[in-house]
Amino acid sequence: MTYERQNISRLAPYTPGEQPKPGDRQTVKLNTNENPYPPGQAVVDALRSIDGETLRRYPPPTAAQCRQTIAQAHSLDPKQVIVTNGGDELLRLAITVFCQPRADNPSGAATGGLGIATPSYSLYEVLAAIHDTPLTSVPLLDNFELPDSFAGKLNDAGCRLAMVVNPHAPSGRLGPLDRLERIAQQFKGVLLIDEAYVDFATRDALPLLATDKGLKNVLLLRTLSKGYSLAGLRLGYGLGHPDLIAALDKARDSYNTDAVAQTLAIAALNNRQQAAQTWQAVTKERDRLTGALADRGYRVYPSQANFLLAQAPRPAKTIYESLKSKGVLVRYFDQDPLRDKLRITVGTPQQNDALLTALDSL
Repeated sequence: MTYERQNISRLAPYTPGEQPKPGDRQTVKLNTNENPYPPGQAVVDALRSIDGETLRRYPPPTAAQCRQTIAQAHSLDPKQVIVTNGGDELLRLAITVFCQPRADNPSGAATGGLGIATPSYSLYEVLAAIHDTPLTSVPLLDNFELPDSFAGKLNDAGCRLAMVVNPHAPSGRLGPLDRLERIAQQFKGVLLIDEAYVDFATRDALPLLATDKGLKNVLLLRTLSKGYSLAGLRLGYGLGHPDLIAALDKARDSYNTDAVAQTLAIAALNNRQQAAQTWQAVTKERDRLTGALADRGYRVYPSQANFLLAQAPRPAKTIYESLKSKGVLVRYFDQDPLRDKLRITVGTPQQNDALLTALDSL
């Protein structure tokens, strides 16, 4: 006898990148897009300042000070900010709040669901399946750009929410801001722009939240996991119109972010210049690695993220397995149109040199 719902029985769960064994400091880990540099000293000092009394008490339930800090960092009002347990909680909240499960659709039609562009962050599809909401997938163009028909196709399918990652994963492409604005204007639901990697890019989508744009349906996702070197912390946040934030807040778990995460997030955002130094180091290495891979026969797609998507000159899966055997982890996706490509996180100069040396030995 099985007790889970049918959609959970059918669910193929999210597959994270491979993790080295505990205590393994030798493996060169370039497969999960972590910032290769440690968080700033202000964050470490804030962690050391946390005492037992802080841990004994429940954390601030609305993360008010953290929201205030985030709002100041982006010149917004705290009412335009929601703090979540990693960016992934914001994705789950958005589906819960804005999408309809199939069983709740009185007509029985496959409407009220989620729209995405593929390929993309595979968790989107998993979360839609967990919620049992209809999913509409629109293929990206060959250069990983959104097609002009994107909003129209989602409207035709009756989607209530769209998720677009920008810079795009897994290609790193930064989509034009005017295209995102047109999509927001045309789409009849909420447009969530996943900016998990935007700290490494030359621009962001914050201008879409300006009041003169009149776009009340745009929600931006940010995370401290990538740019701020805090993937182990699990803290993200959403930026949007106060009405969107209020709707999400109603469905948020009580005490959804802990006291440690809130304290360290405040320290990180108040000392952004420390994190910005790592962004500059990563982008410098991104350019070097792009040229080095091209010299070795790889077609490297232009990236504004902290990773590269490289079309391999030989079977990509074979290269991935050979690198793994040499203690270098990169990401391989066994799906079209990615089977001939590798996604490579930009590491430190030493890590990138180790990757290149391993490639030369294949």
